[in-house]
Amino acid sequence: MADTMQFDLVSPERSLLSTQAKTVSIPGTDGDMTAGPGHAAVITTLRPGILKVETEKGTEEFVVTGGFAEIGTTMTVLAERAVPYADMTQETYEDLVREAQAYYKKVVEETENEPGPVDDAAKLLQDMVAVGGHIGLDPKQPNF
Repeated sequence: MADTMQFDLVSPERSLLSTQAKTVSIPGTDGDMTAGPGHAAVITTLRPGILKVETEKGTEEFVVTGGFAEIGTTMTVLAERAVPYADMTQETYEDLVREAQAYYKKVVEETENEPGPVDDAAKLLQDMVAVGGHIGLDPKQPNF
């Protein structure tokens, strides 16, 4: 069994990372998970959180807002949005929270406050707010 696997992180804007990874930790919708070489094949959706890629050179971290991961002999993460941890500023974080809040409000208006879609949008917003606390930025609580 190999010690690494091919890993690719792609967002609609660009390819952020293509490397050989020892392990990759992803914020899965159904819970965080870590995958490495030999992991069972699976496709999973992502929630807002921190994606960590362990390589021979160290660990690289990214803030992702959602998307999905395909794990097999290689691993590909297609992120709705991904920002390298080093590039994350308070302003960038607040923009992400504002986008999640606007999405929540839109869902509330368009679905006449139906529990399923509204709950999902509220969870997305709360996950995005929680990311700030995890990375040391001010997790200002949005008004619902």
